[in-house]
Amino acid sequence: MCRYAMTFYRVHYVCVPCRRSHKYAWDDATHRCTSCRRPMVFAGHDFAAPRRRNDSGWAAVAAVLGAGLRYEGFEVCGCGRQPKFRPRTRAQVRARRRVGRRLGVSEAGALAARDPYDATECGSSALGQLR
Repeated sequence: MCRYAMTFYRVHYVCVPCRRSHKYAWDDATHRCTSCRRPMVFAGHDFAAPRRRNDSGWAAVAAVLGAGLRYEGFEVCGCGRQPKFRPRTRAQVRARRRVGRRLGVSEAGALAARDPYDATECGSSALGQLR
């Protein structure tokens, strides 16, 4: 039996306009930002917030969360921890969106691909990473 199966992890919630992130218990409650009182967005287990002054990093976070992706890497039991790729800069987001439009791939599939120019990665395997 996996030793991590019975552990309850706290997950990251993000307020993109305020550029704040907090860890809360993983429940169905609505967590509000401590400064603006707007509902925070569930970002996942493996989210690493960029610095507050990093405009490019926060633009990438907004694009990833807006596409419906999360920063996840946990398997069901917590053992297999392979974080999925997510773009970290505005330039990476632009490149993946451009190639995704050219290949006819959804925005979420294009943003989840590690290499945007690899057509096989942007296709069905990237769509499997949406969880």
